[in-house]
Order: sequence, then C-alpha cells, then structure tokens
Amino acid sequence: MARIIKTIEIEEVPAVALFDTGALYTYVSSSLAQDAPRIKMPSPSPRVAIGGRTVEIRELCLIKGKIEGLGFATDAVPIDELGKVDGYDLDVLIGARTMEQWEIKLDLRTGTLDLDGLRRREFTEYITGLEVNYPD
Repeated sequence: MARIIKTIEIEEVPAVALFDTGALYTYVSSSLAQDAPRIKMPSPSPRVAIGGRTVEIRELCLIKGKIEGLGFATDAVPIDELGKVDGYDLDVLIGARTMEQWEIKLDLRTGTLDLDGLRRREFTEYITGLEVNYPD
C-alpha cells in the first residue's frame, strides 16, 4: 500500500499534495491561499487532529487548482504548516470531501489517481427523486 503524493497546482503555483481519504477536509498552506476568498466557520469551531496536533477550524477558503492539468475548485482549511510525509514537505492535503465532489479515486496498490470524474465534467444530482444532469 502506498501513499499518493503528487505535484499539483494551487492558484497557479506548483504544490506537493497528499491525497488522503482518511481526512474529511482539504488543507492548504496559508501562503498558497493568501489571496483566496474566506468564510468564517460557525461557533463553536470544529477541532481536528492533524500532523500530531489539534487544529481549530475557524475559517475556510475557496481555492482553485489543477491535477494533471485538469482544473478543480474546492473549499479548504488554510493552515500554517502541514508537515512532512515520506520525506516531502506538504503544501496541500486533499481530503475525502474534495475527492468525492470531483470523483477522484485512489488506487493505493499502484499509487495512481483515477481522474475520470474530473475529466468527464458531468455530474448527476438527485433532488427529491428527480434525476438532473448538469453537464459542464
């Protein structure tokens, strides 16, 4: 089993990203998201354990990026430092909500990403029993 660490782009800047299905939120280095729009979280703020410490999530930011040249946007928790994994200084941790939103799947045996959902750009929404397709 391998961790999937890739160089992606965040706000047009190369960034080292860990894809982690065990994390609910996506986290981004504050320096990469310094100009990103932000919203305050309602009180009491959620608390999470990340990188061996507890973090209180007081705000989210909206970031855009590219994975293998394919664009995406997501909300993320700005954080001063994500730490190191397998010798890499992380800039981004892509969590389960972002992967689900963009249908990004991990193959941990091969260490690869399945980006078919991100490529397709067509999603199905189910609203009160009605099926509505939103093509890009």
